[in-house]
Amino acid sequence: MKRALLFVFLVALSGCGVFTDPATRIAFDIEAGASRLSAEEGASYTIRHAEPSKSGECTGPYKIQFDKVGALIIWCEDADGRTISSHSTSYHARFVDTPKTYIVDKPARSVLLITIERRHDRAVITGVL
Repeated sequence: MKRALLFVFLVALSGCGVFTDPATRIAFDIEAGASRLSAEEGASYTIRHAEPSKSGECTGPYKIQFDKVGALIIWCEDADGRTISSHSTSYHARFVDTPKTYIVDKPARSVLLITIERRHDRAVITGVL
């Protein structure tokens, strides 16, 4: 009985984002942003991701890549620019297309802006800053 309760508790926590990594949290923001994008052809929406970190995780500068084949990769760096961790996902590709690869270097605690546009009934990433 105790194991079953522990399992239910852990599953519930995972749905709250407790066990997610920076790439997955950005993908969740993209999912939410795509749902806010108007269905009208040419509509655009900018997703604002405050920072990829939770307390003590990926708090320095970071590099992010949205690959045209559907990967989202983030490299967390220290103050000297050395990679200290990396995370990736393709979850966001369910909701947006990425027609070209974007690679952006971001300073610590900076806001990531992802612009999406409605094209042929699909959300498409058109800019990453």
